[in-house]
Amino acid sequence: MKLIIIANRLPLTIVQEKEEYKVIPSTGGLSTGLDSLETKMDKHWIGWPGMYIDDCKEKEVIDEQLEEQDFHPVYLSPDQIENYYEGYSNSVLWPLCHYFSNYMRYENKYWEDYKEVNNLFCEAALEIIEPGDIVWVQDYQLMLLPKMIRDRVSDISIGYFHHIPFPSYELFRGLPERAEILNGLLGADLVAFHTHSYMRHFISAVYRVLKLDCQLDEIQMDRRVVDVDAFPMGINYNMFHDALLNQEIKKNANELRINFGTGKLILSVDRLDYSKGIMIRLKSFEEFLENHPEYIGKVSLVMIVAPSRDNVDIYAELKNEIDMKVGAINGKYSSINWTPVYYFYRAFGFEELAALYHIADIALVTPLRDGMNLVAKEYVATKRDEPGILILSEMAGASIELSDAIIVNPTDIKEIESAIVHALEMPAEEQLETITAMQEIISTQTVKQWAKDFIEELTAIKSKNDALQQKIVEKKNFDIIKQRYDNAKNRLIILDYDGTLAPFHKEPMLAFPTPDLLNILEDLSADTKNHIVISSGRNKETLDKWLGHLPTGLAAEHGAFYKEEGIWHQTAQNIEWDDEIPEIIRQTVKRTPRSKMEVKDTALVWHYRNVDVWLADLRVTQLINALLNPCARHNLQIMKGNKIVEVKYNDISKGSEANRLINKGNYDFVMAIGDDTTDEEMFMALPPEAITIKVGQSSNAALYNLPTQQETLLFLLKLLER
Repeated sequence: MKLIIIANRLPLTIVQEKEEYKVIPSTGGLSTGLDSLETKMDKHWIGWPGMYIDDCKEKEVIDEQLEEQDFHPVYLSPDQIENYYEGYSNSVLWPLCHYFSNYMRYENKYWEDYKEVNNLFCEAALEIIEPGDIVWVQDYQLMLLPKMIRDRVSDISIGYFHHIPFPSYELFRGLPERAEILNGLLGADLVAFHTHSYMRHFISAVYRVLKLDCQLDEIQMDRRVVDVDAFPMGINYNMFHDALLNQEIKKNANELRINFGTGKLILSVDRLDYSKGIMIRLKSFEEFLENHPEYIGKVSLVMIVAPSRDNVDIYAELKNEIDMKVGAINGKYSSINWTPVYYFYRAFGFEELAALYHIADIALVTPLRDGMNLVAKEYVATKRDEPGILILSEMAGASIELSDAIIVNPTDIKEIESAIVHALEMPAEEQLETITAMQEIISTQTVKQWAKDFIEELTAIKSKNDALQQKIVEKKNFDIIKQRYDNAKNRLIILDYDGTLAPFHKEPMLAFPTPDLLNILEDLSADTKNHIVISSGRNKETLDKWLGHLPTGLAAEHGAFYKEEGIWHQTAQNIEWDDEIPEIIRQTVKRTPRSKMEVKDTALVWHYRNVDVWLADLRVTQLINALLNPCARHNLQIMKGNKIVEVKYNDISKGSEANRLINKGNYDFVMAIGDDTTDEEMFMALPPEAITIKVGQSSNAALYNLPTQQETLLFLLKLLER
């Protein structure tokens, strides 16, 4: 068994020294977390090596070095790098996910190359994947890859982690390839995010775009479930927490403290990107100096901006704005002995950053939108037992864990300014309390723990899907059922209608039986050993109109009525509704477009199959809450079924009808098939040896599963074969 990590970039740098290529492994972030993962599995990496190489001999030299470290390169052409990476990944998906849709640059060739490169990664993966392996796909550059691998390989676990924000449905719906992207991700067994809000947005998009059901954190596919969860990524806590024990770093920190003077230091560390809120941060600091002249000469901002894509117009313009604003602030406020903004446009290594974290009195981390933001965690960890204040954007994923920081709206210049003043005035004792509280959190949820939690949940969902596969009625299970059917002399077969024998329809009265279905029911009933009963929630008039001519039993309104030998019998009195309960449902219909109320003899039903998912969830909760007291007074049951809420008698159900049928005959073969929660009552009422089959989402109440409604008729046809 292997753990195969697939990411856009391999965790390495290739350098050329004296006409020879040398591979230098990277440290930090994802590679640190996965390298520290305690597992007996061999770890393999698949990714782009970070450079274009067209010389076959040079590739061979590099490949040999990479293979020694279990690195598997995917070489990309300049056009692919431009269109897949700079194009679709960073000019379409990146701005969309960070809520800067106005910065999106869309071209058809971007999408075509995105698909092509995802397929190249798939081909590279297929060369090393074996049954039982675990595949972990990383981030937005490879959102099509899970399904590509799933379609080609069975008996593997596939996980996907999204390291940036996932946008709300209202933004995501504007993406032309929205369905392909979601289907690509749903090839995974586990789709994970940094926070529950991103997880919620993803589930909402799946509901609305693909019309798939999600039960809590599980999305139901035809033959498996996809788990959706949040795993906040951590840092290598000990590395940062113990950094100052390194005498070189400590010496560097002391030298920096002398160079920056005796004033308070506010530290800002970012990559050049419009999502980081750098300009608003500078304006906030400028407002702070203007409105609080008492701090002039006493507080400086140390701003580190790591170069990124500054050959792209938007980024080049942003850099120019930053340069001009820093120049303006320093030009207006600096003196011979004091510089307001120390601006570094370069990347800092671990040693330099750790020294800066240590001497900074305040860390100002205010991205406009950020998946997690590890700078905030690194600062907190490095402070050890020293005072310090973290000012953190509420739009950063880290704000959910680091709630003891000063949380700000990153677009509010006045609020950031006030936060700086608050931080400067905060007593050292309070600073230590908040830093200690945050250290307790991040020392537990480290990058190592993040990786461990993900792999454990991925393994668990694989086991669950394996168990679900065992329940699916395929050859092995079918042969067992068929043998029992053929050997039986007196059979009871109870069949639900909607969602089992017939597919759901937007207009329920159009879900009438097809000629194929009628033929199957006639053939089943023609066998004198069979007693066939259609048990449905529909009213008796509809069942009689559609199926009354067949020699089958019928049960309507969940058993409130049943038909035997051409005569309808009633097991429950008709309900004489006063205005209270019908009016509650009528008001819900009025406030919920595309919903409706159905009045039966013994029940009231609110149908919401065609209602927007979010609104439906809200209205279901509101309706049930409103019905609780009146239904309790009248001894009525509120039942939530498949896109319905029904009010009916307490003691009438498909379970009670199943009991009545069992007690009437001496059957040596009992089978029930249904798709709804109402059918689960029937499954539980039947004897343990009965064959119970749930259609659609698998259920603990049923022994077997048919993943789709279409498979029900095929199953019945095969059962009839001699």
